Amino acid sequence: MSVERPQTLATRRSGTPFRLSSRLALALSLTFGGASAVQAQSLMELYEAAKGYDATYLASRSLADSVQYKVEQSKALERPSASLTAGASRVNSEGTAPTSNTTNAQVGVQGSYALFNRNNAVTVQQALKQLDLAKAQLATAEQDLIVRVAQAYFDVLAAQDVLATTRTSKAATTEQLASAKRNFEVGTATITDTREAQARFDIGTADEIAAENDLRSKRIALDQLVGRTGVTPKPLLVPVALPAVLPADPEAWVTNADAQHPGIMQARIAYDVAKLEIERARAANLPTVGLTGGYSRARADSNLPTLNGSKNDLSVGIQLSMPLFTGYATQNRIKEVLVLEDKARNDLEATRRLVWQKTRQAYFDVVSGQARVKALEAAESSTKLALEATQLGYKVGVRVNLDVLNSQTQLFQTQRDLAKARYGVMVGSLFLRQAAGQLSPDDVAALNRLIAP
Repeated sequence: MSVERPQTLATRRSGTPFRLSSRLALALSLTFGGASAVQAQSLMELYEAAKGYDATYLASRSLADSVQYKVEQSKALERPSASLTAGASRVNSEGTAPTSNTTNAQVGVQGSYALFNRNNAVTVQQALKQLDLAKAQLATAEQDLIVRVAQAYFDVLAAQDVLATTRTSKAATTEQLASAKRNFEVGTATITDTREAQARFDIGTADEIAAENDLRSKRIALDQLVGRTGVTPKPLLVPVALPAVLPADPEAWVTNADAQHPGIMQARIAYDVAKLEIERARAANLPTVGLTGGYSRARADSNLPTLNGSKNDLSVGIQLSMPLFTGYATQNRIKEVLVLEDKARNDLEATRRLVWQKTRQAYFDVVSGQARVKALEAAESSTKLALEATQLGYKVGVRVNLDVLNSQTQLFQTQRDLAKARYGVMVGSLFLRQAAGQLSPDDVAALNRLIAP
């Protein structure tokens, strides 16, 4: 008389792929059931929180805000200046006849205005360039913050998926272990099946511990970035629809990067400042012309009537200053800044080439990632069918317990890799826009539409 092989939970129920999906959903609900939908946060919400908390970004913004005041300081060189002077003294003259005691008091106003000073004009132009540089640096900091928030956000989602998949795999292995033990007890299987299932169960337990710790670490990193505790990111909409890469031409992205990338803009501004520095060095050979004026009133009080009195002085004039010889300092300064201009030009070219390279790499990374997602989606369907067939073979006795365990492991690994690949594409799309200098909060809003409400 033949003994029917006991069926596992997965083989007793119809529709293995649907059972696996149910298990995955159950594991997800058990893992994250403590956080309600009301408590979960979207990507856009966490980005706005990070803008008001992240110290690196706030420091960059403060630095950019301070530059405008530096510009105004430079503009003061081209504005009139005035100062108030006052003084008092007492003079005692002894040894002469008669002895005098005199008190002198003076008050006056002095003013000046530069009519022609090329050095001051160039200094103001450089300060305006520094303002443009600060804006470009702030744009770089903002783009970096967007990428860091998105990376941390999807790292948590990926860690959650890994933990859920690990627990689902462990649950399936537990069923297989129970089946192997029952079959061994009734004599339809060897102890090898039990030991193989036990070994796979122990590995699953270790993987679960590692996944829990990884999720904990990812959550701490996200909490630290946005300044909140217990942050729970909202999951992706199902089915997941990844956006296409547009324009579908890497050279179009490179062209945009050359015109918009903050790094290239900073290098270009540094080159412009270097050229202005040449003008400033050459201005040391030019004359300066200034308008000067002053008014003063002096009064003397003495015990001798002949020393008493007061007077008013009013002066207006034009002052010319022309350098004749500076010990070759000016000539050597000009030579120095000419070399520094050449350095700035090469720095600009090096920055452009590096941006072009990173933009092309980021484009192909996203395209490759999208192709990998499609391949893994097909692999997920195939591995589900393969597992169903293996479980059926195990039921009729043509497959062993190890075959089922291997098929289950392959399916869960494929699902885990698929989830990571999807998150990688989404973050990679932001890296691409950052590499091309186009990343903005609008891209966060676009990505946020792929997240469950």
